[in-house]
Amino acid sequence: MKTKEQIRTLAQQAFKNHLEYLSAGRITEWVDLFTNDGILEFPYGPADFPTHVEGKKALYDYMKNFPEHFKVQFENLHFHATEDPALVIAEFTSTGHAVSTGKPYNQKYISVVTTNEDGEIIKYVDFWNPMVALESINAPLASFVGNQA
Repeated sequence: MKTKEQIRTLAQQAFKNHLEYLSAGRITEWVDLFTNDGILEFPYGPADFPTHVEGKKALYDYMKNFPEHFKVQFENLHFHATEDPALVIAEFTSTGHAVSTGKPYNQKYISVVTTNEDGEIIKYVDFWNPMVALESINAPLASFVGNQA
C-alpha cells in the first residue's frame, strides 16, 4: 500500500506528464495517462463542443487533432494543497498560437483531476475560456473535434 505522499507525488507527476505530452503532440502517451474508462469534462464548453469524453478510444479521437490546431507551451503551474492525495487541483497558463491562423492562443486554466493510487487519471475536469480558443482559430470549436469516429 502506498503512502499519501507517494500517491500525491504520482498524481502530480501524471498531471505534469499531461502538460508535457499535450504540448509535444504525444497524444497516444497522453491517452495512456488515463484509466480505461477515464473521463475528460469541460463544464464551460460551448454548445457545439463535447462536455464529456469517456474511455481511451473516445479520448484519443477527441484529442488526436490537437497538434494540428494548436502549438502551445504550458507555464506557471501551481498545485493547490488538497486533503485527498489522489486529487490534483492545478492552475496554469498556456502561450502559443493556432496553427491555421497564427493568432495567439494564450489561455488560463484551472484543472481538477482525480487519479487512482497509481497516478492514472480517473477524471479530469478542465476549466478554460472557450472564447480564447474561438478567437484563436477563428472557427467554431466543433471543427477542432471534427473527424471523430
